[in-house]
Amino acid sequence: MQSIVGLVLLALLAIASRYLAQFFLQRVVRRVRLGLAANWAEILLHDKVMRRLTQTVPWLVVQIGMADIPHLPARLHGLLLNLAVAVSIVLVLRTFNALLDAMNETHDRKEKRKLSTHSIKSYVQLCKLLAVLVAAVLIMATMLDRSPLLLLSGLGALSAVLMLVFKDTILSFTAGVQLGSNDMIRVGDWVEMPQVGADGFVIDIALNIVKVQNWDKTITTIPTWKLMSDSFKNWRGMSQSGVRRIRRALRIDADTIRVLDATQLEQLSRIALLKDFLAEKRAQTAALPASAMAQSAPFHPLQLTNLELLRAYAFAYLNVHPGIQHDTYLLARTLEPTTEGVPLELYCYTSTSIWVEYENIQGSIFDHLIGVLPEFGLRLYQRPSGSDVLSGLRPLAQGSLAQGSLGPREAQN
Repeated sequence: MQSIVGLVLLALLAIASRYLAQFFLQRVVRRVRLGLAANWAEILLHDKVMRRLTQTVPWLVVQIGMADIPHLPARLHGLLLNLAVAVSIVLVLRTFNALLDAMNETHDRKEKRKLSTHSIKSYVQLCKLLAVLVAAVLIMATMLDRSPLLLLSGLGALSAVLMLVFKDTILSFTAGVQLGSNDMIRVGDWVEMPQVGADGFVIDIALNIVKVQNWDKTITTIPTWKLMSDSFKNWRGMSQSGVRRIRRALRIDADTIRVLDATQLEQLSRIALLKDFLAEKRAQTAALPASAMAQSAPFHPLQLTNLELLRAYAFAYLNVHPGIQHDTYLLARTLEPTTEGVPLELYCYTSTSIWVEYENIQGSIFDHLIGVLPEFGLRLYQRPSGSDVLSGLRPLAQGSLAQGSLGPREAQN
């Protein structure tokens, strides 16, 4: 009877201790934390940590009070004590996990204020995994009333099996350490990994997986170790520089490229953006000796083509365009002719890295250049379509009908 009364009183004492701990840890400590306003206080005295710690207090009271219950059978005493210790270990584990979560939360908040996104989530998850393994060993040792070292020696024989089970976790952790130490990827980076279908922003870096939100709002999950075994493109440098490269070509029809005569050159010299270029060419012409002029006859040694003038115009147009960053590389060049025409490539950087604004600037530049091609007597190369072939064959067919070269049945058709 005395043992039952003792157990009831101990249970009531444990319940009362929880309410007392709840008042002190979740109210008084909160005020202390707000008054300190320090990073360590935000972590150690976090509301979630205090709430989990409150749940641990009653079981600690049970463990202490078990020794004072009179006439309690030794077998029952050992069972209840081991149960209380096991539950305490579980609650301490949950408190430790809450502490790690608070640490991760505080770190992320601080990194956002610094406009940086170094993630420690993978390290937090690894600590949680190790804590669960340690807690599992301690709980088993407590319930079996054996030394934890004895169980650990048994686990050593299963190391090969454990390595196989946790192979991906070990590889991912190693890859995560290398990615973090070399600053290869952060939350918020735009990464491109075609082999796994990833092209978008990193939204989460965990121990085993990295989540990438693609442009179509789908989520691609990439094993962390795969980021070290395979290559990927990180666009962070472009985003941080504030500029974005344009490297695109207009394919000019080679049949339209020709040397300009004096009349055509006079018409194009009225374009303001070509005045400096033409003045430089005239100065070079005036500096040539008469012998060079005679040897190059009937062609002038500095005679210009419409493609060269278009290239000069494109370069001058980029220099005055407000959307182009002028202190970076800026180039307008012709590439090796191909079966699809002569490429006129523009190489420059926009003054913004925002995608929508970048596309608007790039579109306006090439729309303008395509529009001025007829002024230079040039046109874009375009493969013939079915209607082009039919329109080319129609005069031939009409001529054959007019000459009566087709039979009666063919003429009717």
